[in-house]
Amino acid sequence: MVDIIVLIKQMPDLELIKPDPATGEPMVKNVQLRMETLSENAVEAAVQIKEKRGGKVTAIIFGDAQSPAIMKKAYAMGVDEGFVITGYTGNNPYYTARVISDKIGKIKHDVVIMGNQAADSISGLLPGMISRLIGAPLLGNAVSVDIENGIARVKRVLEDRDVTISSKLPVVVSVTQESNQPRLPPVMQILAAGRKPINTEKAAFPPEEYTGIISNKAPKSERKKIIFEDIDKGVTEITKVLKEEMR
Repeated sequence: MVDIIVLIKQMPDLELIKPDPATGEPMVKNVQLRMETLSENAVEAAVQIKEKRGGKVTAIIFGDAQSPAIMKKAYAMGVDEGFVITGYTGNNPYYTARVISDKIGKIKHDVVIMGNQAADSISGLLPGMISRLIGAPLLGNAVSVDIENGIARVKRVLEDRDVTISSKLPVVVSVTQESNQPRLPPVMQILAAGRKPINTEKAAFPPEEYTGIISNKAPKSERKKIIFEDIDKGVTEITKVLKEEMR
């Protein structure tokens, strides 16, 4: 039996975000949130371990009013219990790590699983910070993970070879997008997930900002706005223009 905590990141649906024409900043207000792709991989990895070894999967989301819908998706995938922590809408890795680590310390666990980086900040800082704060070794960038006889083993894929590393439990594991194919829950599990309770609580610490985003703007893209109505003639002209641009 293995007790697993899986950390879920919620973020705006990137396909729905457009840059502000005036400022270049992303317009995220009122954009629907979704479970980040790497969090889906983390949930899948946790549920696969539970199915193979037995145990319980508990999910934690640092979230807001939209988080229950995301947690219900995690339930449908196989998560047993979920906690939504509210009170912070920023994007500071250390503060996030402090709050989540405090919650992890209050839940019985053998393994903490999460994505190896966030799709919005792409900092990859959280796994190492949580590892340090809870005092458990980090087995990072895993493409596969298994638990047996109190030992966690993960495989990493490097440029020239594969590496397998292991550690006694408890451990923190960060997974890559190549680690698995997240499941699509059947209708019955989706319906059952809607009836499961979700625990909600405030962050244990007041919000703190250690770092901040200086600029987050889409690069300007100016087009030549040259239109060739004659296709045959246009191919010749486009080739000529491209050769000029490459000089």
